[in-house]
Amino acid sequence: MKGYEPRSSSSCAACKFLKRRCIPNCIFAPYFRSDECKKFAKVHKVFGASNVSKILIEVPEEQREDTVNSLAYEAEARLRDPIYGCIGAIALLQRKMLELQHDLAIAKDRLARYAAAATTPSAAIATSNNTFNSHVSLPPFPEFFSCNDFSDNFCHNSSSQSPPLTRHEMVDDFIQIPYIL
Repeated sequence: MKGYEPRSSSSCAACKFLKRRCIPNCIFAPYFRSDECKKFAKVHKVFGASNVSKILIEVPEEQREDTVNSLAYEAEARLRDPIYGCIGAIALLQRKMLELQHDLAIAKDRLARYAAAATTPSAAIATSNNTFNSHVSLPPFPEFFSCNDFSDNFCHNSSSQSPPLTRHEMVDDFIQIPYIL
């Protein structure tokens, strides 16, 4: 087992939390060290000690450490966002990825237009006349649920009180960025 050291006489975090004597073949001991009481407390609050021990018994020993790490992550996410749990974080990241892909498509379109304008002088006049009136045609964003309670580094808009921008307002804001030759 990776990173597992033989235990001293102290109880594991699970046995400390459950206020019971830690036996030598305790199923929790290799995965919840005695200094990780908060980790076990979160897992216990969401899943329960009995369910966690059943899960650990069913999982092959070489996968148990990953299983405990997954349970700890899911428990922390579930405590932070009781409705969506880690799915809320995943949806938030997917939404951010789509927005960034949208911005990238706009930037590529702009770059292609400016490159075309640089090669033909007559196209430069047409490009400058149509810059503020054209929008890049992209597929619509899929609608994800709003996750306002999830406070993470990826969710910067949860504290602002302004309404979210529409797709074309984002494009119009991007158009106002000056292009420097």
